[in-house]
Amino acid sequence: MTSTAWRFPVGRSRGVTVAVDGFFAFVWFGWGQASAPSWLVIPLAVGTALGLLLAGAGVIVTRRSTGELPAASDPAVRRRYGIIVGLEFGLLGAGAGILGGTGYSQWIPVWICFGVGVHFFPLAGVLGNPTLRPLGALLIAVAAAALVVGLTTAVAPSTVTGLGAGLCLLVFGIATLAHRGLPVPVS
Repeated sequence: MTSTAWRFPVGRSRGVTVAVDGFFAFVWFGWGQASAPSWLVIPLAVGTALGLLLAGAGVIVTRRSTGELPAASDPAVRRRYGIIVGLEFGLLGAGAGILGGTGYSQWIPVWICFGVGVHFFPLAGVLGNPTLRPLGALLIAVAAAALVVGLTTAVAPSTVTGLGAGLCLLVFGIATLAHRGLPVPVS
């Protein structure tokens, strides 16, 4: 027997989720190109283009969907969302400033990827989007991989986070677009 333990977002929330995932996939793939080896530049550029296309699809879905966005229409949700995102921006900005100011700017993408992954956990409950939890876990894993690779090889941490976070966001955005709010069966 299966149950429907969680769902992808529906309606306008679905469109906004797809647009946000696509936009940030675009951003991460672009960041990954900063110090990428030459053989990876074209795949990262393709990912950047796909992220932009996905963001556009999300905007179209949002415009064609009905209903309100909980983060925009419910004052309690809007307040919790603002607190979480405000804390995230403040902490990530401070950490990036410290890393940059102390000569460790190559680790900023690892810090940002980790922080974005962590912030998805409280946002999942606030936005009623449990798919943010596995996405958050994957982004934390990408940050850990970038840290290890950056410490043990000549590969730039931005290359690992750009490719890894970009792929995670692209896949989750495509999955959200494809599922159209259908339940995900869990045994």
